[in-house]
Amino acid sequence: MNIETKGTIRDFKDLRAWQEGHVLVIDIYRATKTFPKEELFGLSSQMRRCAVSITSNISEGFSRTSYKDKIHFYVMAHGSLTELQNQLLIARDTDMLEKLIFDKLYERSISVHKIISGLIKTSRNHDSLRLNS
Repeated sequence: MNIETKGTIRDFKDLRAWQEGHVLVIDIYRATKTFPKEELFGLSSQMRRCAVSITSNISEGFSRTSYKDKIHFYVMAHGSLTELQNQLLIARDTDMLEKLIFDKLYERSISVHKIISGLIKTSRNHDSLRLNS
């Protein structure tokens, strides 16, 4: 059981969104190792940057003091994730990713997308409660 399910979140690593996003980052790095060498500074690099951006924005959002700022960074993480999903489709359609690997990565991206959506919704609810107090 992770700390988040117990209700105690002490740093960004305790966020389920960051944890699942981190697994996705590692999976993307492993998958892109098999890409053709000519893609080192192309799609491979773009996918890695997008994946890293997801968890980087989650961690930066966590450190912000206002919910408005937190939400901004969580939404940026969402955008990076959507960009990564597009790149996964390109990698699949250009035969750089095998179907099984694509399916695994895409399913994980959908899962992370849902978790980040929940993080955004929770942050918005906290912001609304704070404003209405």
